Amino acid sequence: MNVQSYCSNTNSMTFLRVVFNGFQLISKLTTSRKRCTRFNGAEVRVVVIMGGQIATNNDKLPRGESCAHVGFVAKQPTGLWQTKTQQTTNTNAMLLLRHCRGLTRVDLFKTQRVQLLQGAALPVAVCAGSLCARWGSSHGEHKSGQYQRSHGPKWRHALAGLLAGTGAVLAYGLHHSQAATTIVQPIAPASSLPIYTQDEVTKHRSVEEGVWVTYKGSVYDITEFVSMHPGGDKILLAAGGALEPFWALYAVHSQDHVLEILSEYKVGELSAEDRRKQQNVKSTDPYSTDPERHPALRINSLKPFNAEPPPEILSDNYITPSAIFFKRNHLPVPQVDPKSYRLQVEGVSGGAPLSLSLEELKTCFPKHTVTATLQCAGNRRSEMNKVKQVKGLNWGIAAISNATWSGARLKDVLLAAGYRPEVAQQTSHVQFEGLDSDVTGTTYGASIPLNKAVSEEGDVLLAYQMNGEDLPADHGYPVRVVVPGTVGARNVKWLGKIIVSDEESSSHWQQNDYKGFSPATDWDTVDFKSAPAIQELPVQSAITQPAEGAVVERSAEEVTVKGYAWSGGGREVVRVDVSLDGGRTWQVAQLQSSEKGQVPAPSPPPGRAWAWKLWELTAPLPPAAQELEIVCKAVDNSYNMQPDSVAPIWNLRGVLSNAWHRVKVTVKEDEEEQKLV
Repeated sequence: MNVQSYCSNTNSMTFLRVVFNGFQLISKLTTSRKRCTRFNGAEVRVVVIMGGQIATNNDKLPRGESCAHVGFVAKQPTGLWQTKTQQTTNTNAMLLLRHCRGLTRVDLFKTQRVQLLQGAALPVAVCAGSLCARWGSSHGEHKSGQYQRSHGPKWRHALAGLLAGTGAVLAYGLHHSQAATTIVQPIAPASSLPIYTQDEVTKHRSVEEGVWVTYKGSVYDITEFVSMHPGGDKILLAAGGALEPFWALYAVHSQDHVLEILSEYKVGELSAEDRRKQQNVKSTDPYSTDPERHPALRINSLKPFNAEPPPEILSDNYITPSAIFFKRNHLPVPQVDPKSYRLQVEGVSGGAPLSLSLEELKTCFPKHTVTATLQCAGNRRSEMNKVKQVKGLNWGIAAISNATWSGARLKDVLLAAGYRPEVAQQTSHVQFEGLDSDVTGTTYGASIPLNKAVSEEGDVLLAYQMNGEDLPADHGYPVRVVVPGTVGARNVKWLGKIIVSDEESSSHWQQNDYKGFSPATDWDTVDFKSAPAIQELPVQSAITQPAEGAVVERSAEEVTVKGYAWSGGGREVVRVDVSLDGGRTWQVAQLQSSEKGQVPAPSPPPGRAWAWKLWELTAPLPPAAQELEIVCKAVDNSYNMQPDSVAPIWNLRGVLSNAWHRVKVTVKEDEEEQKLV
């Protein structure tokens, strides 16, 4: 990166000046409230040391004086912070800037002596936390266990980071004074931090008093991070206590970058006695009662469990066996007692709340069976990741499956609760709440349009059977919603409550997820309120056989290609085109709408084609071709077609990925033919 230095001939700039052995360091003070700033795309931090303390922004450089050295601390690929200076290019100081709460004073303890040779690297460590003294009498003394806010936030955001030229100043001054040695402070060991009792930590449970938490025996002041927490103020549930029980629920926190962020807020250690108490308390793993899963499943996430079947077996059956039906859980699988289970129905104007047992749902309403395909909004996300990284599980092509579902029609249950056609003039949505919940008691939720819920052709079920048997635990036992033709996220499992409402579900997964955006939208500009929640999915197809990188023998003379195709909204797939040469020429695949050997099912009524089509094509190998780029694309009865590439439909959440699916395979020549050649 280009290192910049600033002169004092501009009154509008605020400068910091450091004087060391007669030499001065000047740095422009960034006034941004961001923790870091950027120079030429590199993340940098700005911090200036004046002797044994950090300079204040009241130190303005008198006009007429010139710059000496300006150093920047740049974040390296290793995650460490490394100084770069303009005039002392060999200075390479590794800095620890983790605990400076007020960014006021740093004492350099004389515990290590470092020999300095001309041009040699100078290790400089800045300790903080307990080593960061607060402002003196003019600003008030720091009270033990109290978070100092009068200067902390301002300096935290204005200065947070760049140790501008500490190494440069020391090296520069010592070079000119021919000094042979200097005293520098090594990174403070954890044992040098203050010791706090659990009672002291518990006192810090609000933003006003400071938000402290413990993790594996260490104490962290996360007050400043609360407003930046991706999960919102749920982080306050752990205030004054341990993070472990909450992180057990959200396993994403165990990732290295999360632990790195947490480490920046460490302020001390928990007392030995309280650490022993924590170790003696067994943390309950909310996922410990999850059901066993089929070993063939390819796992994308263990907690919560998310997995898909291998593509090569996905298309072996028109009806996907329940054991390998893709699994998409957002939270732990709840343990539901079928004997005490109650389904609540609320919000029907003019009707009374309805509560149904599982037995009543089975016996008081006609049983209907629907064959329907469910697809996760993130199916084929991995292909978007190849264009540009997105956030979400790295699903392959098998986050889609087909099953028969049996249960009561939602329409019939709403009628029993007092629904009448005139209700549609007052309300627009039907909300669903699951029995799966997080530590706050917040349940998974979603909603669908009312007209879909009550339509005779909508076929929305309150299903209690899957493929002729009770719902498996992973698929919503004892009752789930099945909304044919609609994205999997609205098919709420472990259904506990139905609410007829004039508003969509307020659930995170309805309001702030499962929405599509322009490729131009990023996480800095995204506005989830600007996009509608995904309901019906676009036309889709993919190749399940052969797999990417497979080898086809030339002696076979032909290749067989298999896959699936489906379209949302009840639109029937009427054609699948397959190419062996990257899309230059095409052939039409044969469609399959039932199990092999069975009589083909008749075409469904218009708008009610809920199930996928399997397809197959056997074609001669192109002569002389050494590699095949196999491509498929589907067409539905509205003549919707898949886009030819991923880039134009890329979006930051990686949903709605339905471009032409492409697979490259190698054609292996026969050994005899190779000898002849």
